Amino acid sequence: MTKINCQSQKEALILLMTILLGLLAGAVFMFLTGHDPVTGYEFLFRGGLMSLERVGNTIATAVPLIFTGLSVAFGFKTGLFNIGAAGQMLIGGFCAIAVGLTVDIPKPLLLTVMVLTAMVCGGLWGAIPGWFKARFNVHEVVSTIMLNWIAYWLVYYLVPAYFKGSFETESRNIPVAASLRIDWLSQLFNGSYINLGIFLAIAAVLLSVFVLQRTTLGFELKAVGFNRYAAEYAGINAGRSIILSMVIAGALAGLGGMTLYCGYATNLQIGILPSQGIDGIAVALLGANSPWGVLGAALFFGLLYSGKGFMNAMTSIPPEIADTIIATIIYFAATSVLIEKGLDKLLKRQKGGA
Repeated sequence: MTKINCQSQKEALILLMTILLGLLAGAVFMFLTGHDPVTGYEFLFRGGLMSLERVGNTIATAVPLIFTGLSVAFGFKTGLFNIGAAGQMLIGGFCAIAVGLTVDIPKPLLLTVMVLTAMVCGGLWGAIPGWFKARFNVHEVVSTIMLNWIAYWLVYYLVPAYFKGSFETESRNIPVAASLRIDWLSQLFNGSYINLGIFLAIAAVLLSVFVLQRTTLGFELKAVGFNRYAAEYAGINAGRSIILSMVIAGALAGLGGMTLYCGYATNLQIGILPSQGIDGIAVALLGANSPWGVLGAALFFGLLYSGKGFMNAMTSIPPEIADTIIATIIYFAATSVLIEKGLDKLLKRQKGGA
């Protein structure tokens, strides 16, 4: 238990250091371009937190990132780099919208069917690269990138052909019964677009923690991630674990697609791969592949995305700088392994000195 607590504290420290380094680099960049970093960050954070409405919008922005972050983190736990969350998200979201636009049943039942549809379709899309990896050792980065574009063009064709809205580039708006938005929750946050997706996201985080830390499946997934061949020698079916990991990752990303298109938005725009699928990689890295870390990292990114528009509106800082700040934090998230190694060396020196 003490070892687990120490590891959690270490992950939290790495997360904090990564964020601080990214913000520091962003402050230097603002200063060098002739802008006041204090004022910039003041309006950036006020933009996401200054009112209940903005807090609700920040949470709503973070929800799809929670799902894609968990999706990428699950893959990492099994030694897989799931770069296909965008495609899995697109397929899951499209299938959920297809159900919402064609099935006429009461809202609670319809949303349940849509959630299951998004999970199943996203999971099946994730199973494809998992099977290729387990059966033929095809690198998952190659297969998931290919499947991202297959999903892109598949949805590009199906939406105008069967679900065309007011324009060729979008689907019809989902009915109220198919929307994750609900009046009492929106009113609680003064009319923000927060929706039921936040409860799905919290449930996904709790379930991920339970699976990874309390089940045999979680132990097997992590064992394969540490060393596939040692796991096989110990009697673990590595191929099965790889496929299951990608199915779970795809199901999580599919749910993220549903919360994006049926909660954050009201329809599906074609010609766009959801950026949350790529941002989920940064969220997973920033959260040290821990479900709790992913939750915190996603909320932080939601704050940045929600607040940058307010910063741009209230200061002379151009939007490109706000995007650069976010990109800088993503860069430091990608180098968190180096931060961890530096922290380990520092702790060893302190122990040696003592």
